[in-house]
Amino acid sequence: MMAEAAGCFSPIRRLSSFPSATAGNDDTKSSSSAALAFSSSMAFPRSLKLRSRPLTATTTNNSSSSRCTSASGGELLPSTQPKSHVPSHTSAPPRIMTRSSGIIGKAQKWWEKGLQPNMREVMGAQHLVDSLLSSGDKLVVVDFFSPGCGGCKALHPKICQLAEMNPDVLFLQVNYEEHKSMCYALNVHVLPFFRFYRGAHGRLCSFSCTNATIKKFKDALAKYGADFCSLEPTKGLEEKELLALAANKDLSFNYAPKPQPSVVASEQEKIITEKAVATPGADSERPLPLPLPLPLPFAAQQKMERDPEKRTLISKGRSTG
Repeated sequence: MMAEAAGCFSPIRRLSSFPSATAGNDDTKSSSSAALAFSSSMAFPRSLKLRSRPLTATTTNNSSSSRCTSASGGELLPSTQPKSHVPSHTSAPPRIMTRSSGIIGKAQKWWEKGLQPNMREVMGAQHLVDSLLSSGDKLVVVDFFSPGCGGCKALHPKICQLAEMNPDVLFLQVNYEEHKSMCYALNVHVLPFFRFYRGAHGRLCSFSCTNATIKKFKDALAKYGADFCSLEPTKGLEEKELLALAANKDLSFNYAPKPQPSVVASEQEKIITEKAVATPGADSERPLPLPLPLPLPFAAQQKMERDPEKRTLISKGRSTG
């Protein structure tokens, strides 16, 4: 009885006490495998026990074993699976990580293509005036264009080529659509339009040309692009253009007009004449009147009287008088 009771409490013995069949029977094999699985579940091996150890991220290059974590935060010991042999002379190809930023690049506009270091965009009236005054004796070409102008678009690549061939020339680009008030003040109403400035001479020429008449631009560039040196200050825009820019309320540009030299000269002349009248003996310094015509000599007068045609003319003149 004691043996039977002990056999009832032992699941392994109870399973093993089932009647065995022949060696080739499938039911016998399945029952034996089930008994082994049950016994393994009842007895926990030390290699599968949980450890209350904090997780640490460890990365190894040459080990192919993987770590397993349980739901409770513990860590299981490495499995006893066979490691795959990787030759030391071979290495895995590097991974290329790609990440889409989601930002689409801004399309480049036609007047922004092919720009050279000596090509600048004008931001306003003050920027244009300062650029001309700070250029010194350098030749400055002001290019007025519009984004919707077909002639400006066709001419732009050639202007960029000429700017590359002439690095000493400064090219200023004025967008007509963004600076209409400034263009109105400068009397620019035809596009594309160009103005040439240099040193103390100020504005040298201004004209409009297209892709077909590009020779006009090349001739002006060759004519005014020679070396030049002046001792006088740079002139830039003309006085009336500066006054027109300052009078335009849409532009944030202030200009104090310079004193006119003609007014100063007239005042000096007035002062000199007043002093000459006030000083005595001024009549002697006044210029003498022109002498009267002298009478003709007697021989010439007799000759004129002998000529009948001249005599008639004289008589007619006297009669009419």
